[in-house]
Amino acid sequence: MDMNKPVQNGGYGRLPANAPLANPYVPFQMEDPPKYEPRTAIVRGTLFPGLDLPFMNMVNKKELPVTPLTELQTMGFVLHELALYLDTHRDDKEAFEVFRTLQNLYTKGREKYEKECGPLTHRSPMEGRYTWLDDPWPWEYAGNPEV
Repeated sequence: MDMNKPVQNGGYGRLPANAPLANPYVPFQMEDPPKYEPRTAIVRGTLFPGLDLPFMNMVNKKELPVTPLTELQTMGFVLHELALYLDTHRDDKEAFEVFRTLQNLYTKGREKYEKECGPLTHRSPMEGRYTWLDDPWPWEYAGNPEV
């Protein structure tokens, strides 16, 4: 690629030789850090207050409606956050026990939800025929007033 050749938008796309592209920073988590309640965590975008660093101090304080679907989404979010934590703190036995408990609850909750309301994703087990495209979809509140 010729760095001196102008690109279609008229710019050259070159940086000075000493220009850094980025300066990343990831806070280090100690063992057994404080945790948000799950319904707060999903809205804040992290389970851990120590990692909650809002962009330009803009804080999301909205609340999700209490439905079986949002409860399942919240549990899935917390599971993912715990998995990321365990990637770097594999010996935290308490966090692992919470993770395993949530895995079991999530599996049971997902099975119950799918039995009552249909598949959550196209990877969900389906019987008889492919039902993923059947209306209403999980997030269509008008079609799923009880969800």
